[in-house]
Amino acid sequence: MKLAFYLIAAAMIAAALALLLWPLVRHGRRQGRPGGLFALVLVVAFVVPLAAGGLYLMVGTPVALNGVAAPPSMDIGQAVAELRDHLKQQPDDLQGWMLLAQTEAALHQNAQAREAYGQALRLDPKNTAAMVGWAEADSMARDDHRIEGRALDLLKQAVAADPTNQRGLWLLGISQFQHDDYAASAATWRRLQPLLDPGSNVAKAVTEQIAVAEARAGAKPASAASTEGPHLTVQVQLAPALRDRLQPGAALFVYARAEQGPPMPLAVARLDAAQLPATVTLTDAMAMAPQFKLSLADKVFVGARISASGQASAQAGDLEGDAGVVPVDQADPVRIVIDKIHP
Repeated sequence: MKLAFYLIAAAMIAAALALLLWPLVRHGRRQGRPGGLFALVLVVAFVVPLAAGGLYLMVGTPVALNGVAAPPSMDIGQAVAELRDHLKQQPDDLQGWMLLAQTEAALHQNAQAREAYGQALRLDPKNTAAMVGWAEADSMARDDHRIEGRALDLLKQAVAADPTNQRGLWLLGISQFQHDDYAASAATWRRLQPLLDPGSNVAKAVTEQIAVAEARAGAKPASAASTEGPHLTVQVQLAPALRDRLQPGAALFVYARAEQGPPMPLAVARLDAAQLPATVTLTDAMAMAPQFKLSLADKVFVGARISASGQASAQAGDLEGDAGVVPVDQADPVRIVIDKIHP
């Protein structure tokens, strides 16, 4: 019954938006605007309400603040191409760049979305929506999903200019959590709390993440294994054939990521590669972001990588190995032999 209600409501909203936008589309086309631009507007107007209904049926974490993805069955490639052609002719169309950026982000074309948001910031450096959008797209385009550098600077500027920017506050808290500044993370999310609908799933999830951050802030260092949640013991060794490729100062990353889902690790440990062979226990305390942790998965892919550059994201020449997919509650040690070279 609830499903039918949401779908009917979303369909009614989509129909109403179409009726409102159609006269504007016809007027715009008489003014010489490209047809693809308006086709894209209509598609977005139709997709967002329907997708929003599905989102509210399954949302359980503040990931809802990350936006709504267009269903893969909606092919808007031609409309996007026409919008890009339009922007080549009119590169100072701020609204066009914002529409392109939001569409690329919905299609998970994160690098392209970041570029489009960058064009919007070129035209309006104080546009807080573009600031937050650029930071989020940059994070999603990275292998490690970290929020730092320009992305972090833009988030701070956006939140300073608009203290009620919900997505900006959420992402800023994520960045602080990633950098082990748990007290600051909790404080940032507390600023977000009163802006949310009390009793909503999102508000409850934010409250839970605040509790996690505050517990970390008052707990022992993250290297100490938590007594709660899954404990995945991983034993790592380097294949004899690759020992001569081990460089001084290289970093060893041992990680677990979801069997299906985002590539962000649910737990990751960094050691000096000189410590090999090594044993590591992965726990929720080693999550890179509070909404991505071991206890949220049933099975995980466990791997290890030696990075000469010290970068978390894979680079050509890195030494790798994995144990494949294992249950997150496996009691026996997971054994990995690093025996491959990243291409």
